[in-house]
Amino acid sequence: MNPLPASSTNLARGARTVLREAGIGVALLVLVGVFAMLSPIFLTSANITNIFTQISINVILAVGMTFVILIGGIDLSVGSVMALCAVIAGTVMKIEGLDTGPAVLLALAASIAVGAVCGFLNGAVSAFWSIPSFIVTLGMLNIARGAALQWTQARTIYELPDAFNNFGSASFLGLPAIFLVALALVGLGWFVLNRTVFGRLIYAIGNNEEAVRLAGHATRRIKIAAFVIAGAAVGVGAVIYMTRLNIASPILGIGFELNAIAAVIIGGTSLSGGRGSIVGTLLGACIIGVLANGLILIGMSDFLRQMVTGFVIILAVVLDAYRARLALAATA
Repeated sequence: MNPLPASSTNLARGARTVLREAGIGVALLVLVGVFAMLSPIFLTSANITNIFTQISINVILAVGMTFVILIGGIDLSVGSVMALCAVIAGTVMKIEGLDTGPAVLLALAASIAVGAVCGFLNGAVSAFWSIPSFIVTLGMLNIARGAALQWTQARTIYELPDAFNNFGSASFLGLPAIFLVALALVGLGWFVLNRTVFGRLIYAIGNNEEAVRLAGHATRRIKIAAFVIAGAAVGVGAVIYMTRLNIASPILGIGFELNAIAAVIIGGTSLSGGRGSIVGTLLGACIIGVLANGLILIGMSDFLRQMVTGFVIILAVVLDAYRARLALAATA
């Protein structure tokens, strides 16, 4: 029997992706319906806006994390790198003699550059020495946090420009401005993964890295690029988060890597790589945001909220394992 043509294979993969995302979307709608019945203020415009604001940073970080997990990697340094990016950006914005506009743009560029460099180091060490990214990024977690504390002498940077701080609470077309930034990155990530050769190679490496290498592609470079993208996304997220806090602190971002990983996993991306989507990641972040917001509205304690969130993450991983088995059985 002749193998299916590439177009048919891509169509089948696309159909599976749509079905997976549809399932996640249904789960999100069910969750919204449940909380709408339990809390009369859940579906108010003010609360919906609050949810969009709360999930924006996680969406930005999770977009970058999706690239890393799709190649079968993981990045545990996200929160610490965010702190380092923030204090560098905050320092740049405090340079005397710079107008607000140029200062913010220069700070954003510096933050993205720092994040990209950290991502490059993560990817390069992992790819060239064949060290699990779990170990490498665990080391970077400590390096970046220590560097942020050393850079500021453990002090918080205050008095950022008012125009910069105002962006964190601004809205456009009825949506928070920072959420629109997150959606723009989702759109960019979707385009790269679905409409470029690089994106197809990301999926291919996650499925079978050796086959991609034997086909003549530089797998190391592609894997490093995935980590660089994740680091650059952290740089963007750091500056956006600063607009919400109005400060740059060396201790911000603690635990943010876990939220980003959770959004990606709940969104249907496989921890083993090769399966998943940016849209699924967005839906996963929405589920986490809706869950956290809804549990607060119904009066659940912080400790119980952590337990429920952990249960949802474990459930998502179990469902992913079943999906992988069913996919393997279908191709057998």
